[in-house]
Amino acid sequence: MPLCPECARRVPPTVATCRCGHVFEPESDAPAATDTAPVFIDPRERKSPPMFVVAAVLGAALLAMLFWINRDEPSATPQTTAPAASRPATPARSAAVERAAVPPPAAAVPPAVGAVAPEPETALDPAARVAAALAASRAAAAATEHAAVAPSATTTLSLEDVISRSMPAVVRVEAGGGFGTGFFVAPDTILTNVHVVSGNTTVTIRRPAGATLSAHVEVTAPELDIAVMRVSNPDPNQATLTMGSGMHARAGQEVITLGTPLGLQNTVTRGIVSAVREVGGLTLVQTDAAINPGNSGGPLLDRAGEVIGITSMGMRSAVAQGLSFAIAIEHAQALLAGRRPAPSAATPLTTLSQAMATERGRSDADASRERAAKAYEQALAQLARRADALDSRWNSFIRSCYEGQVVGSFDHQWFALWEPRAMQGAVSPGCGPAFTDLRRDASEIRNTIAALGEAARREDIYPGTRREILRRYRLDYSGW
Repeated sequence: MPLCPECARRVPPTVATCRCGHVFEPESDAPAATDTAPVFIDPRERKSPPMFVVAAVLGAALLAMLFWINRDEPSATPQTTAPAASRPATPARSAAVERAAVPPPAAAVPPAVGAVAPEPETALDPAARVAAALAASRAAAAATEHAAVAPSATTTLSLEDVISRSMPAVVRVEAGGGFGTGFFVAPDTILTNVHVVSGNTTVTIRRPAGATLSAHVEVTAPELDIAVMRVSNPDPNQATLTMGSGMHARAGQEVITLGTPLGLQNTVTRGIVSAVREVGGLTLVQTDAAINPGNSGGPLLDRAGEVIGITSMGMRSAVAQGLSFAIAIEHAQALLAGRRPAPSAATPLTTLSQAMATERGRSDADASRERAAKAYEQALAQLARRADALDSRWNSFIRSCYEGQVVGSFDHQWFALWEPRAMQGAVSPGCGPAFTDLRRDASEIRNTIAALGEAARREDIYPGTRREILRRYRLDYSGW
């Protein structure tokens, strides 16, 4: 660019007049195209401010920014300010704006018990204030979430409710001269045991209130001991029972049975699940709930009122108490769906009996041994009374009719009759008949004890048991 000859400023070629007022002449003022002479710039043309001015300006800007960050801002009201978590933060959003958008901790949730109250907001630096506000927001969210998932009051039905809701679905099944129990699983479908319907194709159903109706035996599965009956004109309002799971029952779980034991309709018994057993491909729920004749075919319910089994059999004998079994309800569900196991001549009762044969044999032997031990003890108790009575006669004989002494210690002193060196003396003259009678009675007791011991041995009463009973009645003597 050409220089103004007046003020030495550079002036664009297109400008005809300089700011100082000099008017360029096209020929005389225009520089030559090949002008390479050094160009000198007037110091007055430098307009850049000194560095200390720039530093001062930057310092003032920094102070202004710090003032803006640290200034106290009014808290946002709950009506107009949403929690910070409800809207995304942008990179341009300052820490102060984030802090202002979060409600103060005291307004969000009350402090937890034992929590340390935060210091006043003015005593915290900006980063601490933001962290405290975010912590309060997270605490409020956690408290809300906890309240949302807190368990509600228990909805488990009481025992009375389970029974009252289930009883209308349980009926008495009258087939021929016998009877049992059944229960509705659908308005037209009743389940019971095969041995309840007893080969009949039509049975009478007696409702809890006494009304009767007829039902047709549609399906029987002897290998499951389950029969399905249909009602021709079902009541759409008929109460029904929901089928649960017997295969997943747990030992100790409380169960309820409903039925007509011994003809007593609307009867309830309660117990626990003793075990869940797999016997010959059949799942049986063992329970200690009382099951008597007439309960067969009734429902075994859990505490939710769901059927987990069909009551089938109870074992009552001198050696078996509290052994009752129900067919797991899954077998009935499969039967209703058209699936049934391969035909078999075995029934749950025979299958269970076969499975328990060995155990029962051992149990029967134990029971027989126990009965024999009791009989052995009773016989010895009678002999003990005779032995005590003989003691007084023996003592009188020794004082009056025996010249000498008896050596040794015995449960009964007359045991010395069979000890070679125990009686050291002689019978007084005239006392021979009394001694003979005494020895005869003692020998009878001895012979009876020996015979009882042999019988106890044949009954497999353990030697230790026999010895303990003899000691208990003071009849233990090595000479028997």
